[in-house]
Order: sequence, then structure tokens, then C-alpha cells
Amino acid sequence: MSELGARLRAARETAGLSLSALAARTHYSKPYLSQLESGARPAKPDHVVAYSRALNVAVEALYGPSLDPLRVAHEWLVADNPATTHQEAGRRVGASLAGELEDRVIELRLLDDTVGGGDLIPLVRRELANTTEVVKHGSYTEAIGRRLRVVVGELSQLAGWVASDAGQYAEAQRAYLEGVSAADEAGDKVLAGQLLSSLAYQMANVGDPADAALLAKSAVAGARGAPPVARTLLLERVAWANARSRDRDGAKRALDAVDDAYEARSPDIAEPHWVYWMSRDEINVMAGRVLIELGDPTGAAPLLTEAIDGYDAGHAREVALYQTWLAESYGRSGELDAARVIIRRARAAASDVNSARLLRRVNEIERLVE
Repeated sequence: MSELGARLRAARETAGLSLSALAARTHYSKPYLSQLESGARPAKPDHVVAYSRALNVAVEALYGPSLDPLRVAHEWLVADNPATTHQEAGRRVGASLAGELEDRVIELRLLDDTVGGGDLIPLVRRELANTTEVVKHGSYTEAIGRRLRVVVGELSQLAGWVASDAGQYAEAQRAYLEGVSAADEAGDKVLAGQLLSSLAYQMANVGDPADAALLAKSAVAGARGAPPVARTLLLERVAWANARSRDRDGAKRALDAVDDAYEARSPDIAEPHWVYWMSRDEINVMAGRVLIELGDPTGAAPLLTEAIDGYDAGHAREVALYQTWLAESYGRSGELDAARVIIRRARAAASDVNSARLLRRVNEIERLVE
């Protein structure tokens, strides 16, 4: 039985209708409806609408949770926001609302895996603005206030990240710095380090790499006591900024420190959710990128290839970005045909993802391998 067919059958049975009764309410025969519900015949939008009208059930309920990330993002944008609902009700902020807002940050962060910054940025802007209003005007205990400010800091980091992905660099910088203030007020030095490190990463890519390296190192120093995986992420950005500023020794030392930090991880050590994506493959990707910057594209290719092969294909933007680095490694090694094949794949993915960052990279590498 197909998933959609099973939902259609469940909705009919919940309504207490037999196939014969449903056939009488639609222009479909009983055998035809049976085939739809069993999956023998694929259910199409017209079928779902017919069930919706006959059973008086919302179309969205029949389809179930959307598997299209962009549709999820748009549904989120028009849905009620708990922060707004709270403001309208005028209630004191308690642990329940704080927990809802914390969960929403995680949901938005996971959406960033599959939705480009150009599509995600309106959602994050709205969530950040509404949560900031709760912090400014709500009534809450000191402990709840700290949790709310951490939410603002994490949303600010996400807002900066998606704005940067959308090519809105000034907005991204503003979001990162405002997030640092919220993290400082919450007493979360590790989150403040993550925000400064994120800004350093943007600066390394589209600003002054030397300033980026200084800021990335400051972020590591300021986040003393960061758990191992969080420290891994901060050190990766030091390695990248050093490579971009052509500090070969500094970049290699930072990569060694990345490996040491990651090896120190443990299930018994609590990590912030924002490092959920960090893995050995991600570390290899960054190592490969650093090697390319330092003039060793041949050494980069195996690291990038292995990471790309093991990556979730649903994360189209990241896969395509990593393909641009692999294409660059081939191009700088003189393997132009291989580079062109890879960059064509990245170009195809870029057409489906609203990411200025990805498009910029694809354009750069296409010029390199022409």
C-alpha cells in the first residue's frame, strides 16, 4: 500500500464510510477507489481533492507531512507563530513557550539543510523579530530570560547564515553582531564564539581574510570551555581564514587542532544543537578546501570525493558546493575534462536551489575550467 493511499483509506475509515458509500459521493467506482487506496493505481491531486470534499477533510491532512522542503518553508511562513500568539494573549512567558521557541530554532536550522537562503530568509527574519519582541516586552523569570536570549542568539546566527547564503552580506554581519549581544546577555560564551566565528567565515570568503583570521582566533579564545565538537567547528573556521590569508603554517596547525578537538568528543559531553552536522566527512571537506587554497589540489581530491559520495543527496546545496571544490581541485591539477563534468553537475543543482553563495561558486569554477 502506498503512503498516500494508506492515508486516503484511513481518512475514509475514520469517517465511517465504506468504499461503496464513498463511490456514491464521488464519480469514481468502488474498484477504482480500492486501487487508489491499495496503491495499485497512483493517487493524483484530483483524487485527493475528491476525497477531501466527500469526507470534509482538509487536503493538507490527506497529504500528510510535506516531503518538499520548499513547501514546508512556505507553510511555516504562513503558519501561526507562538511568539506572536503569546504577545496577543499577553501572558507571562514560562518554560512552555521558551521550549516551543527552542524547538522552532532547531526546525528552522534543519530546514536550512534543504532550503536555500533566498527562500529561507523571510522565515528566519520573522521568527527573529517576533522572538526579540517577546524578550523586550515579555514578563519572565531570570532563568527563562536566559533561555530566550539564547534563542535570539541562535536565531541571529541562523539569520546571518541564510542572509550570507542569499548574498545579503551587510544584513548577515548585522545579524551576527546583534546575536553576540544576546549571547553575552545570556552568559553563553560558546554561542557568542559561534556568532563571531560565523562572521569570520563570511569575511574570509567575501572580505579581508587577514581580519577574518584574527576574528576567528578571537572567537576560539572567547569560547573557552567549548565542548569538543563546538571547538572543532570554531577551529575549522580558523583553518579556512588562515588558508585564505595564505598563512600556510597557521592553517595546518589549525587543521591539526581540528582533528585533536574532534577526537576528544564523547557521548557524555553535551554539545549545542548547532553542531549536529559536524562529522568526519565535513572535516575532510574543509581539509580538502584548505589544501586547494594552499596549492595542493591533488591531495584535496580524494578527501572531497569520499565526503561527497557519503553525503545525503537531499542536501543538494551542500553537495553542489562540495562538487565545486572537487571541480576546482581537478581544474588546478590540469584534469579539465573531469572538472567540467563535475561543475556541470553542480550547475544543475544550483538551478534548483535559491543560493547566491552556490551560484557564485559555480560561476567562479566555470570560469576557471573554461
